[in-house]
Amino acid sequence: MADMRPRVGIINVTGYAGAELARILAKHPAVRLVEVTGRTAAHEPLAKSFAHLADLQMTVGDRIVEAEVCFSALPAHASAEVVPTLVAEGRRVIDISPDYRLHDEGTYNAWYGGHPSPALLNDAVYGLPEVHRADVRSARLVGNPGCFPTVAVLALMPVAPCIEPDVIIDAKSGISGAGRSFSLAVNHYCEINESCQPYGLEGHRHRPEITQELDELRRTAGVGVPIDVTFVPHLVPMTRGILATCYARLTEPMTPGEVLETYQRAYEDEPFIRVVSDPPATKHVWGSNYCLICPRVYPQTGRLVVTACIDNLVKGAAGQAVQNMNLMLGFPEPFGLESLPIYP
Repeated sequence: MADMRPRVGIINVTGYAGAELARILAKHPAVRLVEVTGRTAAHEPLAKSFAHLADLQMTVGDRIVEAEVCFSALPAHASAEVVPTLVAEGRRVIDISPDYRLHDEGTYNAWYGGHPSPALLNDAVYGLPEVHRADVRSARLVGNPGCFPTVAVLALMPVAPCIEPDVIIDAKSGISGAGRSFSLAVNHYCEINESCQPYGLEGHRHRPEITQELDELRRTAGVGVPIDVTFVPHLVPMTRGILATCYARLTEPMTPGEVLETYQRAYEDEPFIRVVSDPPATKHVWGSNYCLICPRVYPQTGRLVVTACIDNLVKGAAGQAVQNMNLMLGFPEPFGLESLPIYP
């Protein structure tokens, strides 16, 4: 009997996000991973680049032929050069690059340079399921969120309309977030081990993504004052994970119990969000698609402090992309993503 499951493919499997996609899709119960491409490993066995994927017995190709659903894990600009053709061919696309996350062409150009295919910006759906689930279901093109915006927006979504505009987001990321290409300052063991450093102080590219989504949540709730985000990421010597601590002031007093109830009510039906009472750690989500959120408020000052964490390669990239695919194809969101975190 012919296998009628939807055929999926990965463009640029040789990066960390692409390889994580292959790992997750290999065991997905409702789709078939039929082809992968890679600019640096074309025509080579996939196992030559990633021994842990040897059971897939796949050869890295140089173009997509069969796939009905495509994941693009190319860098910025490179993805926007191939996505329009895929969409025109009738394929559904989840883009993991930043090329289709920002709605405004001018904002994209300011942070990334001229957009290669701006005509599709208005068609792309920002793929944060907890916020845009209905739009993702009917989308032909999804811009998969960045890892920092994922954790920051989820941390603040339940209270976005009822906080003062001045927000501080302090985030710590594992080294895999910088990608697989070698850089002395970013992923050389001797430079990173036993050290912690901030970066992007002149302005990080994920900041406009965070602002875009929080402002949209506020406008939907009738709050017209835009958010002013101070976002400082830090690099820490671990492979995976993001921990973000967000600071804001509430516009109206709320007790700690009311804040906790607000978060629990907002996320009670979400399959991958866990509202927790104790501060989470990145080890609590390692290898999973979960996001743990711990909201606290200081009654004396009214300051809200929300700590949240994700695995940057799963909920922050490949896992969320598969979650979006499940929505687009009408599957239950947890399909292929049920794995519990790995410990220790």
